[in-house]
Amino acid sequence: MKANEILIDGYSRIQEQVHEVVQGQDDKILTSRPSDSANSIAWLVWHLTRVQDDHVSEVAAHEQVYTAGGWHERLGLPFDAADTGYGHTPEQVEQVQVSAELLIGYYDAVHQQTLEFLRLQSDSDFDRIVDTRWDPPVTLGARLVSVLDDDIQHIGQAAYLKGLVS
Repeated sequence: MKANEILIDGYSRIQEQVHEVVQGQDDKILTSRPSDSANSIAWLVWHLTRVQDDHVSEVAAHEQVYTAGGWHERLGLPFDAADTGYGHTPEQVEQVQVSAELLIGYYDAVHQQTLEFLRLQSDSDFDRIVDTRWDPPVTLGARLVSVLDDDIQHIGQAAYLKGLVS
C-alpha cells in the first residue's frame, strides 16, 4: 500500500465518523455542552473541518474550501474567514450554531479536496519540507498525519459528547 492510500483511508474514516456523529442530530444535540467551558459537537466538527481545510489548503497551495466554496457565508458564523477555532473562548464556542446538514456539507467539501490532493502525491512527495518554523522542519507527511491525529481526537470527543447529550 502506498503512503497516499494509507492517508486516504485514514481521512475517509474521519468522514465516516463525522457522518455517524452528526447526521440526523437536531440543533439542541449539536449545540449541547455538558458545562459552560466544554465544547459542543457543532464546534468540534466545525473546528476539525476548519483545521483540515486550513492546513491541507496551505500545503496544496490552493484557496480554502471555506472561502472558495462560499462556506464562510453559508455557515454564517461571526468569525473572521481565517479563524479555525484555535484558542476559542467558551463564549465563541457557544456561537457555533450550525445545522447537521451544513456541518456535513462543509466537511464533505473539505474531504473531497483533501482526497484530490492526496491522490496526486507520490511516496517521495511526503518528504517535502512544508514548514521551516520548527526544528526539525515539518515534512508534508508529518503535517498530514498531524491533521489526521487532530481530526481523530476531535471526532472522538464529539462521539463521546453525543453519548452524553442524546
